[in-house]
Amino acid sequence: MSSAIYAMLGRQQGLMQEMQVVANNIANSSTTGYKSDRALFGEFLVATGSQSSSLSMGGLAGHSFAMEQGALKITGGELDLAIQGDGFFLVNTEQGQRLTRAGHFQLSADGQLVDMNGSPVLNAGGAPINIPPNASQVRIASDGTITISAGDGLPPQEVGQVGIVTVDQEATLVRDSNSYFSAPDGHRPAENNEIVQGALEQSNVSPVLEVARMIEVQRAYEAGQALFEREDQRISKIISAVRNG
Repeated sequence: MSSAIYAMLGRQQGLMQEMQVVANNIANSSTTGYKSDRALFGEFLVATGSQSSSLSMGGLAGHSFAMEQGALKITGGELDLAIQGDGFFLVNTEQGQRLTRAGHFQLSADGQLVDMNGSPVLNAGGAPINIPPNASQVRIASDGTITISAGDGLPPQEVGQVGIVTVDQEATLVRDSNSYFSAPDGHRPAENNEIVQGALEQSNVSPVLEVARMIEVQRAYEAGQALFEREDQRISKIISAVRNG
């Protein structure tokens, strides 16, 4: 196989991977707290023999996430929370602690604050948050402090605090699912972040831009296929000429 075909195969594979990323963005344009994804590609050199120059190839090197805050949608839900700032809610999944911007929370059967997947939401110390079943009204302050009204004329009672964490700017974030991130380099308590009760953060995906990007990638892929066909015809002609010569 010629070096040109190897190079074109690498290009087509990269375009397919980019198309998958764009399609996933579009599919999650209405997913709460979703962050737009971009494929990052790197170049590497492949040796082609001592008598030939090396071959430059490209491949998927990682992902970059647009962390700009999405618009807030007011829901009025008592346990719907959104973050103003660059922080994350901390939840405890079966795979370990994960970070999320999706604040559509609820109470489990045993009174534990959980996310939409049933994973416990953690406080600033990394412990689950429990809300008594007799709570008639739940108030969550901008710093995450949870107070409840127990009724019978009793004063409001503080029962916990929703934790907000962040990662350093140069730290790596790995998407575990459409709403979860893991932080291999660790996380720390966030500063200058505020919680908004009764609201959810919408996806920061721009469907118009993603569709435009999809069309661009599709056209590039089709152009690559046309090059494949021309290269195949060229090689076929060479083989026929050799056989008939």
